[in-house]
Amino acid sequence: MKPLYNELCTVNERGEMKLRVPDGFNFAYDVVDRIAREDPDKRALVWKQDESCALYSRSECHERTLSFGDISRLSGQTANYLASRGIGKGDRVMLILKRHYSYWYILIALHKLGAVAMPATYMLNHDDLVSRMKATKAKAVVAIGEESICRKIAEAADEVGGVDGLFSVECTVPGFDRLDLEIEKYPPEFDRVKTKNSDPILLYFTSGTTGRPKIVIHDETYPLGHIQTALLWQNVRDDGLHLSVADTGWAKSSWGKIYGQWICGTAVFAYDFDAFSAVRMLDVIGKFGVTTFCAPPTIYRFFVKNDLLDHGFGNVEYATTAGEAINPEIAETFRKKTGLEIHSGYGQTESTLLVADFVGEPVRVGSMGKPSSLYHPIVVDENGVECDVDEPGEIVMPAEGRYDNGLCVRSCEEFDLNDTVWDGDVYRTGDIARRDSDGYLWFIGRVDDVIKSSGYRISPFEIESVLMEHPAIMDCAVTGVPDERRGFAVKATVVLKDGYHGGLAMSNELREFVKRRTADYKAPRIIKYVDKIPRTFSGKIRHVEIREGDAGEKNTK
Repeated sequence: MKPLYNELCTVNERGEMKLRVPDGFNFAYDVVDRIAREDPDKRALVWKQDESCALYSRSECHERTLSFGDISRLSGQTANYLASRGIGKGDRVMLILKRHYSYWYILIALHKLGAVAMPATYMLNHDDLVSRMKATKAKAVVAIGEESICRKIAEAADEVGGVDGLFSVECTVPGFDRLDLEIEKYPPEFDRVKTKNSDPILLYFTSGTTGRPKIVIHDETYPLGHIQTALLWQNVRDDGLHLSVADTGWAKSSWGKIYGQWICGTAVFAYDFDAFSAVRMLDVIGKFGVTTFCAPPTIYRFFVKNDLLDHGFGNVEYATTAGEAINPEIAETFRKKTGLEIHSGYGQTESTLLVADFVGEPVRVGSMGKPSSLYHPIVVDENGVECDVDEPGEIVMPAEGRYDNGLCVRSCEEFDLNDTVWDGDVYRTGDIARRDSDGYLWFIGRVDDVIKSSGYRISPFEIESVLMEHPAIMDCAVTGVPDERRGFAVKATVVLKDGYHGGLAMSNELREFVKRRTADYKAPRIIKYVDKIPRTFSGKIRHVEIREGDAGEKNTK
């Protein structure tokens, strides 16, 4: 059969996409079950468990391939079992499954039920779990059967109350019902539950880089928005094998590990690891024949610096990255060794792909790429007027297409979501960028993070990128500190590599290093040496935490 994107969208000669959104669309029935009927043996998921996984020694198998027929059958059995346990339409079910293959059929089962899946990271602590369970009124939790993870979940559920079901997979844990064994008692046929396009299917919490994590809800149209992600950015192909490096607890998993990929006909490769090893990852990329690859810049940095590319990327046809700008030196070394350019993409937990190096467009390394034809993002000033070329402003989207392209967040009184990203009929990203004369966007920083010093607007991201090129820097973050003369002064919080020492000489060297690569006024006036930079679970710098620690520390120089 032809990939289903042919029926669900059109792409013109300029690469501009328009979605066709069916009434009552449901990804589980209209994509997974349909492919299972027409081509049941078509490969959907290839799973490889790494030796670093906590359950590796207890697992009965370490590799598994599931067809669409398998996913349809298992999800039907799971839907019947969960329904027997009182889970139904609108119920919220937390999923903490890491990269285990059960995530895929359990997620599809929840879509069949009309329930709301809440993917979450296993790194959440007790307070995180309690606050999320309370805020969402979680009815059940399905978790990987690791005792340490399940213990946290059980303690949080006991404190919250009202969590009716605790389920585990892979291993049996006291207090948890073994879902992957129980579903074998149930039939695979499951009568279609009627859903509307506006019904919620996913609930995420943002990473909390500028404050407390916020709730994000996506509806039945969200998977359709990711056709663009897979087809026009990741460039997946029918019967290929796509690997996006992401834990299922994060929205990046929805970007690269299921929706757009399956609609476009490619199988998904789930590399299940706890501890990252560049050598082992490259080995499995080569062994399993991955054809398209997406990873954060940090992964590419490990590949390049360890000179490991030669034996892993023989079958890879296309490479993408997101999360931050890729270092030009890393991108060029990768290109020389593999012949592949790295295509950047930008979006948020609240959205699908907003800006990218789309297929057919030249790559401009360091930029975010060009605006999506689904959303038409623009850069505006504080008055909402579109900025001139190279003038910094906030990335926003007008209301057009708000309800038919997976952009996110519906009106939801329970969570007061209208106050998070919608300003009337305009979606505000909270990210600052500039547009060059060729239409490429260049990231500057979050609205709350941009430093205003002596009349200049300074991007922390730009200075962090420069500092990271210095051989002594392991990690860094740039913030603004109140300054009597300038309003704010630029401060760099720095982690040095082993063998380097902080002090006046190093501080002067770092300032001069920045000045040689950018304007003098952007060089940090204050440099603080620390052992660790505060980051979110997904690895983003928590500038807000650094600023809170700096409160009252005025620069009087």
